[in-house]
Formats: sequence, structure tokens, C-alpha cells
Amino acid sequence: MTGPDAGLSNGPTPKPLLSVLKGACPAVPPMWLMRQAGRYLPEYRALRAEKGGFLELVYDSAAAAEVTLQPLRRFGFDGAILFSDILIVPYAMGQHLWFEAGEGPRLAPILAETDLSALKPDFSRYEAIYETVRQVKAALDPQVTFLGFAGSPWTIATYMVAGQGSKDQGAARRLAYQNPEKFDAIINAIIDATVVYLSGQIEAGVEAVQLFDSWAGSLAPLEFERWVIQPNRRIVDKLKAIHPEIPVIGFPKGAGAKLADYATGTGVDAIGVDETVDPHWADRALPKGLPVQGNLDPLALIAGGRAVEEAVDNIRSAFARRPHIFNLGHGILPDTPIDHVEALLSYVRRDRP
Repeated sequence: MTGPDAGLSNGPTPKPLLSVLKGACPAVPPMWLMRQAGRYLPEYRALRAEKGGFLELVYDSAAAAEVTLQPLRRFGFDGAILFSDILIVPYAMGQHLWFEAGEGPRLAPILAETDLSALKPDFSRYEAIYETVRQVKAALDPQVTFLGFAGSPWTIATYMVAGQGSKDQGAARRLAYQNPEKFDAIINAIIDATVVYLSGQIEAGVEAVQLFDSWAGSLAPLEFERWVIQPNRRIVDKLKAIHPEIPVIGFPKGAGAKLADYATGTGVDAIGVDETVDPHWADRALPKGLPVQGNLDPLALIAGGRAVEEAVDNIRSAFARRPHIFNLGHGILPDTPIDHVEALLSYVRRDRP
């Protein structure tokens, strides 16, 4: 269903963001920001300090629900994004997960050195996340669209193979070239675990889901087709077979000129565009009518003022005839001034009735 009544089943008036995901093209785009619940908010920093660590915060459902709702109370975004982490999937697949202070996540055993058979899956590790969803859903404004998410298989595999993040995803890229059978088995296992995870989020109350492929830009074209497009297509197909009405947003950061191939090859309902992509090119290259999301540079938001206004004008003019969700091209940065977020919202919504 497209047009101004898209999303009407959720109440007497359609939810702005959900309507756009289903094809509506309002004069003023709905808006949320990637990582909108996080370190730029003093209320988040206070709660994280109280809980003592990131994973402790994620696994305290009441606290995670509170973090999810914090930016909604402060800014009134059109979308709420579940507060969790993409590495919950490998954790449920049987890897140990912890966070080193100042260094980021760690996973063990490292799949570059061992086999999937060494892992003992425990999908009960998803349950606290589902409880977070239920608590947020119960408290959410009925006009706000609730978004769940997961990492895409390639990005998740880079962490599972190396045991941590890396600048070039070299360990996973080497394994994919040298032992594609082993790497394919890892990808297949991630696909299955991700479908379980996202389906559980949907059953608990999310209304759309986003697949984050943060490291899609590190792959050569043939590898991009094999490890980004095909696995995401399988997730979309499997998820749609269970929940055909739930929109799926794909976000292949760094895809560049491969963005159109990703859109047609994966079958996603909407596509996130990172800040390096010319939005006018994206509008020409992407399938007609496909909803897009993005793509303000997070650093422009930090700069604020005229830099933001010029960027907003450019993005909105590019997507003026296409369903569009206004967002950043990647996650909001910790040193982003709160008043700049408020000014962005005011500027984007200046023409809203």
C-alpha cells in the first residue's frame, strides 16, 4: 500500500515513518538518527555509569528500554531504535563477548583459529533483548515507529573471525578468499541466527527492522555480491516468509556505486545512504519509488549552522519526489552538541503543518 494512507492500520492516523517505509511521500520527511540513544546524551552517560558497563546496560531490560526512550522524550523523533548491539548475534551463537575499556568489543574463540563446531549456541541470550522491546513498546507514543535491527552477515563475520573490530577487515577478507567453504558456513550460520533474532524482535513489538552492514565498503565487487548482496537477500526472503508486512531497511555503508545493485539484489523495502554518496546520484541510480534514508554527514551536525542547513537543503531537494526518511549517513558522534540536534529537527520540520 502506498500513498498518504500507508500505515493506516496502526491507528486513526498513519505513523509518519512507517508510512514512508510503505511508500508515502510527505512534504516533510520523518526523522530519526542512527545511534540517537547514546553517548552524546548526559542522561545516557549517567545511566551507563550507574550500570558499570555497556553489556550490563544492554542486558538490563528496564535500563535498555529507558535508553531507547531517552532521545524520544528530548527530541520527539518519528522513530525509536532499539538500544542493543550487533554483537548479540555472535554471543547467542556461542562466542564469549566482552568490552575492553577504551578498546571496544572482544569475541572468543576467534573463528580464524577454530571452527563453528567449537561454539555452543544459546538463543536464550536473545530473551533480555525481546523484553526490552516489550517494555519500550508499552511506553512508546503511538505515532512513533519502533525499529529493531541486526548486523548483516558480512559485518558480523568480520568480528567473529578476528575476535574484534579492525580497520580493513583483513582477517575475514583473507579467510573468504583462502577458505570460502569455511567462510560460507560462518555466513550461513549468521543468517539463520539473525532471522531468529529479528523474528523475535518483531513478535515482541518492533514494526520495521534495519540491517546494518557497517563494513560493506571493504569488499571487492565479486566479494560484495557473494558476501553482502546474497546473504542479505536470504535474510529478507526468510523474514518476509514469516512476517511479510514488516519493512526491512538495508544499510550497506560504503557501498558507493554498488548501492543500486544492493537495492535490487537484496529486495529490501528501503535503503540507507551513507554520507559519502551524492544524494542526487542516488535518486537517479536507485529503483524508482524505493524509500531512502539518510544522509547528513555526522560531522556537519557537529559543525551546525549554515553547514547543516545547506546539507539538509541538498538532501531534501534530491529526494523531494521519493519516499524519504531524514537521517544521518552514519551514527551520531559522542561530541555532538544537543542544541545542534534541536536546530536540525527544527530546520527539517520547518514546513511541517
